[in-house]
This record gives sequence, structure tokens and C-alpha cells, in this order.
Amino acid sequence: MRAVFADPKTDFVFKRVFGAEARKPLLIALLNHLLEFEGARRIVEVQHLTGEQHIDVAELKLSIVDVKCTDASGRRFVVEMQVLKVEGFEKRVVYNASKAYVMQLHNADAYPSLCDVFGVTICNFNLWSERDAQGQYTVPMLSRWRMQEQHSGARGLPQVQYAFLELPKYTAGDTPATLVERWAYFFLETKNLHGVPSPLAEAPFREALEVTRTAGFTPGEWEAYERAKMAEQDARGALAIERQEGRAEGRAEGRAEGRAEGEAAGKRGTLMRLIERRGLPLSDEERQTLLACDDVATLDRWCENVITARTFAEVVA
Repeated sequence: MRAVFADPKTDFVFKRVFGAEARKPLLIALLNHLLEFEGARRIVEVQHLTGEQHIDVAELKLSIVDVKCTDASGRRFVVEMQVLKVEGFEKRVVYNASKAYVMQLHNADAYPSLCDVFGVTICNFNLWSERDAQGQYTVPMLSRWRMQEQHSGARGLPQVQYAFLELPKYTAGDTPATLVERWAYFFLETKNLHGVPSPLAEAPFREALEVTRTAGFTPGEWEAYERAKMAEQDARGALAIERQEGRAEGRAEGRAEGRAEGEAAGKRGTLMRLIERRGLPLSDEERQTLLACDDVATLDRWCENVITARTFAEVVA
């Protein structure tokens, strides 16, 4: 039996809610609430950086979805939903936001025109799991990050900032009170709902919920949504297996060749098995390029890329 509402944590549904031109008010509301913008700082308009925001079902990604936009004052926003926790995730978040900042620059004279960038990431896992003596998370469900002077605590260099919503830290149950809690409730519980609950009965949450109503899906859209969910589960299982095999292989080779070389060897083995399972074609030259890499950070990035890559170029991007 078809569920009443689709899971907004999938690429297809997330972009259906927040990536369509006609639904920009929902994206604006999400950004204002998660970035805690009020009064004169509130976002009133956004323009997508890419003109093609509607989902292409042939190119569904398995682990990350994103919407990039800029507001009327020029500030840029990178909004992401990460389903799978992959190695080097924090580095990739910093990379994406930094790239959005740098890509504004066309020549050296343009430095004064650079706009601030805010990376907004919604995680379906805990990034920071540490707790204090009372059992409370030391980093809250919604956390905001920017640079700070280490001696005085003064804040500065605000050009690139980050906001993270860690959904597993939600504790309000069926009675979310704050705007942020209601968004967390929306992302976590929508797929289990049979009707419109009171916490989501008002704008903008009701509008977001209605977009996920499966009765509005065409047969092709529903099939694409189902495929995306199955692909996510397959990728989750494959990653778990490959990480175990990679660690075991790295430990074995590390005893013979040294810890660093063994770790790289394990990563290369993981990478090649993932490529094989994805059925990606490789030329002899491309295969040698992958096997010759001994940088662990690079191999981590390639292992992450292979989850959604369709070509060698996308693996090593």
C-alpha cells in the first residue's frame, strides 16, 4: 500500500519541496528559520544559481542532495541533505561552501564584491555525539559555526559560515514547539504520517507537507522515488561492507608495509570493489591512475564520489 506522504529526506522529494521555482517561499522559510534570520536580516527573495533544479530521475544521487541559491543582497546559500554518513564528510562540507565563495571571483579586482556564503546542512546522523556530565549533547541539534579569535573569543571573518541540523538529536516527540523543532519533525516523521498533524497544520509546514503527498505523484515519479529509496539502502549496505573489508585489508598490509601504506592499500581495495559493484567502465590507464594513488584523503574522496558517479571523471572530480 502506498504511503500517504513521501520521505522528504530523499533527493527526489527534497528537491520537489525546496528546489522548484514555484516553491521558493518554502526554501526561504527553511533558510530563515535555520539561520535564525529576523527583521532586516530576513531573506525575502532567492534566485537559484542553476536554472535546472527539477529532478532528473536518470541521475538520482544516493547520498547527498543540495539546492544552491543567492538572495536579493547577494548572499549565497548552499542547502544540503546528507543521507549517508561518509568518510571526510566535514571536509566536504567546508569544501563545498569554500568553493561557492571562490567561484564568485572572476578576476583579482573583484575581491570587494565577494558575497558571504552560508552552508546549511541537514544531517540524518549525528556529526557531534559528545555529551556532558548531565548526558546532554555538547553541540545542540541546530548548531551555527563561524570563525572566532582564539584568545579573546571575538568573532570575525564571517565570509563563510555554517549551520547544521542533526536530526537524530530531535527529542520533542509529537509536540515540537519551536520552528526548528517543527522542521526536524517534518523531515523525520513525514513518511510515517497518515494525515496533517497539528504541529504541521500552519504555513509553511503544511505547504511543505502537501508537496510530499504521494497522491500528487505520477506513476513515473512514484517509481523513481521507490528506486531512489532502494538505491540508498543498497549503497548503505555496500559502504558498510566495503569499510569493514577496507579496514581489514589495511591492517593486514599495514603490518607488512607500514601503517600509512597499508591504510592507502585498503582504501584502494575499497575503491576498486565499489567501482566493480557499480559497474563503472574503466580503461587500463584509468585503472592505473586509481591504483597509483597513495593519498588517503584523496582515496576517501574518490570512495565517496563513486557512490553516485557514472564515469571515471566523476569519480576523480
